[in-house]
Order: sequence, then structure tokens, then C-alpha cells
Amino acid sequence: KSTLDELDHAVLASVVDAFERARKDQRQILIIGNGGSAATAAHMACDLGKGTVDRGNPGFVRFRALSLTDNAALITALGNDLSFEDVFAEQLATVMIDGDVVVFISASGNSPNLVRAAEYARSRGAETVGLLGFGGGRLAEMVDHAVVVSSRNYGVSEDFHLIVQHVLTQYLRRALSGPPRRVAFVDRD
Repeated sequence: KSTLDELDHAVLASVVDAFERARKDQRQILIIGNGGSAATAAHMACDLGKGTVDRGNPGFVRFRALSLTDNAALITALGNDLSFEDVFAEQLATVMIDGDVVVFISASGNSPNLVRAAEYARSRGAETVGLLGFGGGRLAEMVDHAVVVSSRNYGVSEDFHLIVQHVLTQYLRRALSGPPRRVAFVDRD
């Protein structure tokens, strides 16, 4: 509960706005992470890609969300032939278009492959989001929108990131299925 109490609602609202701009502009949302955060990246891409679709609206513009953690052959080839630090930056070089949104999910915020990917994404004008634990690490200073908790427990941080991704995707699903609304996250008793 104390970790959830740290959630900065203004930053969360800015992430919703970034995702919605990407959807409207038909930009991609590229999501990356290692270990448990890789699983959360895949889960987030699934929820954005499927769980937010308004099937009753034939003109609905879908989210173009993609997890870069899911191609084991490519990740291991890049890791073996180049280095593990390059596995995400190299994928971004292949699929990212200037202006896309890149989401970094990390308990520590210091994974060398995520830091290298963040450097690349920034050099190409991507809008960047971090779901980060351990106080944010290096990535907190490198991303445009940092959702950070102080917990130094991997399980707690990863649970928090999964909850945040569900809050984001559930909110977007509801917001997109009704009339346009201003993003607001309000504490309720």
C-alpha cells in the first residue's frame, strides 16, 4: 500500500496524454524491459493493442503497441553477435520512427540495455516513459515521463508496474469508449 501511495497522479496523466497523442498520430508505442519487466512489457502491449479497441466504432484508430521483448531469436542473435547491451537499441533502430513513444520498464532503472536504448530513443526524438522502481535509477533522468517508486524490492516494484499498466490501459479503454474527457486521477476515500 505504501508503494501505491507514492503514485504521482500528474505523471500518470501525462503518460495517458502521451499514449493518446501516439494513437491519434498513428505513432507506435514500443515497450521494453528485462525479466519480470519483459513480461509486463508484453502484457502492456497486449492490453493496449486488444483491450482498448472500440469495436463498435468502425473509424476507431487503434493503439500501435509493440513489445520488443518477445522475439527470443532476435534478442539472442543481437546479444550473441553484438552485446546484450545492444538488444533494445538495435531493435529501436530497426522499427522506431521519430516521434514514437518508447516505454522503459525497470525495477532498478539502471539496466545497461535500457539505458543504451533510452540514449538512442532520445537521439531520435522519441517521447519516453519510464515505469521505474528503486527511486528510478539513471532512467529517471533520461525519460520524459517517469513513474517512479522508491521500493528496492524487485517483486514490489514489478507488482507496482503491472498495476500501473492496468490502470493506464483500463482508463484508456473506458475513456475511448465514451465521450472525450479531460484526464484526471483523483484520490478517493
